[in-house]
Amino acid sequence: MSSYPTITTSLLHRALPLLTRLANRRRPPMPPSSVQEEPTPDQDIHDASADYWTRYNVTLHHQFTSAEESLAYFRWRNDQYFGYIELMPVHGQDGRVVLDFGCGPGHDLVGFATASNTSRLIGMDVSPASVAQARARMALHQAPCELILLEPGVIELPLETASVDYVHTSGVLHHLPDLVGTLRQLRRILRSDGSMRVMVYNRDSVWLHLYVAYLKRIVEGAYRDLSLDEAFCRTTDGEDCPIARVFRASEFITVAEAAGFTAEFTGSAISMHEAKILSHRFDAINDRGLPEESRRFLLDLTFDEHGFCRYRGHRAGIDGCYLLRPCG
Repeated sequence: MSSYPTITTSLLHRALPLLTRLANRRRPPMPPSSVQEEPTPDQDIHDASADYWTRYNVTLHHQFTSAEESLAYFRWRNDQYFGYIELMPVHGQDGRVVLDFGCGPGHDLVGFATASNTSRLIGMDVSPASVAQARARMALHQAPCELILLEPGVIELPLETASVDYVHTSGVLHHLPDLVGTLRQLRRILRSDGSMRVMVYNRDSVWLHLYVAYLKRIVEGAYRDLSLDEAFCRTTDGEDCPIARVFRASEFITVAEAAGFTAEFTGSAISMHEAKILSHRFDAINDRGLPEESRRFLLDLTFDEHGFCRYRGHRAGIDGCYLLRPCG
């Protein structure tokens, strides 16, 4: 689905703006007052979500022709989000059973296949097209990998209880109709000493408070009839994306705890798009139309040695990352 090559120079230059825009795109949450009582969504939304992610994926359905191209693309895309690979590492899983939940066309599977010597590597996704592309991509790397096509609306995962050491899920959970139900299934398949790393969209981000609140709504005049969170939803994975949520760290931790995990916010990665638009922050602060929440956020930003902005001790990027462990 939910986070590259040595392509020819001309192709890369043509594709880079769209790839970057789509890779950077994201949306928000409206956490229920009681996450334990989240209603079971209708089948229609499951089908719509599966259909959307079959039509669209993070590589734009690019067909890789060599392992070298595939691995170069993996490195390129990670570099579009400063700090991402440190927060969502693919190394250190030697001898372990690893699941990439929402593996899409195999981007992070390539990472695990080349940086770790797993005892079993599993990828799951709801998109037939992405699963097929992941299979072809792993074949280029001659990497053993079990690929499982999930059925829309079926929450139960086709793995035995306590059979997985490590779950990686990047840019996937914020798109799911039944977030808590899915997290409970991931909790079920994890061993008691296992762990899970998650990336979901981060509300305390330059994306929301500068790109959406100022550049989209005020400068471009878009989405003025929507709330800030609703407008954020339209700017991430495409305006037609059926579901996308955005979380403050405390909100996602509450959801994870309801599903049987302890959760720690480990930080966020900043997209290169966010880094490029920071020069507009003073114009945004000066504009009376900017929501006070966003103005305060921009005023509170500090900067690290790399020139990237921080908010309350963490980088202020769209990719919020968490470490989850089973309770009990």
